[in-house]
Amino acid sequence: MNLTAIIVDDEANSRVILRNYLGKYCPSVKVLGEAASVKETLTLLESHNPDVLFLDVEMPYGNAFDLLEQVPDRTFEIVFVTAYDHYAVEALNAQATYYLLKPIAIDDLIKAVTHVTHIKERENALQDTVLVPKANLVEGKITIPQQDGFEVLEIANILYCEADDNYTKIYLEKGQKLVSKTLKYFEESLKEQGFARIHKSHLVNVSRIVRYRKGKGGSIVLSSGKELAVSSSKKGALLDYFK
Repeated sequence: MNLTAIIVDDEANSRVILRNYLGKYCPSVKVLGEAASVKETLTLLESHNPDVLFLDVEMPYGNAFDLLEQVPDRTFEIVFVTAYDHYAVEALNAQATYYLLKPIAIDDLIKAVTHVTHIKERENALQDTVLVPKANLVEGKITIPQQDGFEVLEIANILYCEADDNYTKIYLEKGQKLVSKTLKYFEESLKEQGFARIHKSHLVNVSRIVRYRKGKGGSIVLSSGKELAVSSSKKGALLDYFK
């Protein structure tokens, strides 16, 4: 699969080096344009819809995170390219796909492009299609604690679970339950029953997913019409359900 890209770096020499590296070692990547600032990047994004943004962190008149705040509904992947390793946590929070340190190592650049390519291939295969999980949901039940005992729920009726501090909200076809158990507890209990963690706050019944939409990390739509965001770190594992 071919990728389209925009290179963002305020240093002209760095842009040249990355462009040449991509041309020589990653010929599947077509560079649509280059920018040296937040303003120039926003202008490029108005006329281009790249698959990936190779993004330096520090720029004049705003940094990479300022830029991303102004593009809330992005469909491109982000590969940070920076000389500073202390931005790693912020990059993770910004749902970056990959983090490259300058000077760029060729092997790392190839790995980054390969990773983005795999994500885009799976996204394109799933976009605007009704999804069929690779495994059928195993019929079963789960018990949830009550003050006077416990309640039995049909697993098949659970749409998704949502973290609420040390509690979990369980959303059913009809109504919801608040349970004094953590989301991690339900993740462990339901992982063999066709449920996937798509975000730090959400665990979903994969058999109820009917659509996947591209975005920061993408989002899924459930049979109820509810749309939930997918974190970048969970995207690959989720898409594996639908190979």
